[in-house]
Amino acid sequence: MDETSMPDQTTETAFTDKGLARDLPKLSVIGLGKLGAPMAAVFACAGYRVTGTDHTADLVDMVRAGTAPFSETDLQSQFSQAGDRLRAVYTTAEAVAESDISFVIVPTPSGPDGLFSNHFLLDAVSAIGAAAAKKDTYHLVVITSTVVPGTTGTDVLAALEASSGKCVGGDIGLCYSPEFIALGSVVRDMKNPDLVLIGESDPKAGDMLEAVYRRTCESNPVSRRMNFVNAELAKIAINTFVTTKISYANMLSGICDALPGADIDAISAALGADSRIGPKYLKGGAAFGGPCFPRDNKALSAFAAHLGIKAHIAEATDALNMDQTDRLVRLLEANHEGPANICVCGLAYKTDTNVTEKSAGLSILLSLRARGHTVWAHDPQVQQRDITSDLTSDLTLHSDLETALKGADALLLMTPWPEYQDVPQKIVARKNPLTIIDPWRLFNADNFEDGVTYIAVGRP
Repeated sequence: MDETSMPDQTTETAFTDKGLARDLPKLSVIGLGKLGAPMAAVFACAGYRVTGTDHTADLVDMVRAGTAPFSETDLQSQFSQAGDRLRAVYTTAEAVAESDISFVIVPTPSGPDGLFSNHFLLDAVSAIGAAAAKKDTYHLVVITSTVVPGTTGTDVLAALEASSGKCVGGDIGLCYSPEFIALGSVVRDMKNPDLVLIGESDPKAGDMLEAVYRRTCESNPVSRRMNFVNAELAKIAINTFVTTKISYANMLSGICDALPGADIDAISAALGADSRIGPKYLKGGAAFGGPCFPRDNKALSAFAAHLGIKAHIAEATDALNMDQTDRLVRLLEANHEGPANICVCGLAYKTDTNVTEKSAGLSILLSLRARGHTVWAHDPQVQQRDITSDLTSDLTLHSDLETALKGADALLLMTPWPEYQDVPQKIVARKNPLTIIDPWRLFNADNFEDGVTYIAVGRP
């Protein structure tokens, strides 16, 4: 099937009708990772019969036992509510055989060029196609993994048709429909999206998928249906637009640092009140991190370069974000001469998760150590096993905040955990001077006694 033959217009639908519980299609989820396991549980809680599978046997075993395989807000409760509607098997063939729709949510890791690798995705699609070849009923394949624009209508479609012996748009359907979620709130985000994005091979496939989301989503989101390449580009564009807002706010925060009387919070509140801009993600703070935002921004830049297009905004966003670590190091060293004992509070890339991938806290910790400072850390959820960097194998990671603060010359508040509201009480009657660098402005200077130099970044 030639994607270019599809209509280029998009359709918009508001979700209102949840439909009846009877005669629901059976679903399979291929990949039970940090997004796949919640997806399977959410679908099952919406009344669907769901079969999950994964190459990692331990994940399958945990799902079979009704145990959430990851620490994620509300995930265990979803598993408990799902009951026997959610099961797991060890092979893709078995999952496909007992389902009508397969959701593929496997890793698409970034390559050296910044683009996404399709190796795992194409293996999964080929396995689905081989299983679908043995069925005499219609089967829909939904790609949820983030891909480079142009992937679904070319490599994925070709792999599916070759392995199944069926024609996409006829005996088998294909959709691209990514999730817009964040670790720590995956369940909530899946149930309450602002937008459902569907790239469809044909109206039958799109209708079938939209009906699943109509029943699953609680927020009555708008559905945008379009061809594959538009949906693929829209996914990356949405994420990179969000990172642009974050870096723009951090740029303004840097200007405020050098401008007496300026306050980034007052400025961003004014910007956010304009309906053309909006308040979300417009708060000066630390650098953005995590498994999605940094790589999506780089992928858009790399993909644009592949097309011969200059992605100046995406490149500037990335450069601004990378400078945030150096900016905080410069600020610390300007207020503390010589090597210091430094406590980094917050290694997770955001609150409500233990993921440290490309986090601002981990980045600044490594930078400070490289500059000769003695550095240790605290995080209320992160444990040593959650830190994947080989450079932190000898890191002292305290579980108790009061212990972590002892002996520190400086403190950097890198993740705005609610637990850090207790910092002023933890340092009462302290004898040694302490410098606090706070990109999130959790406190006011009058929260602290003499001897504490409190620097609210963006509010000099």
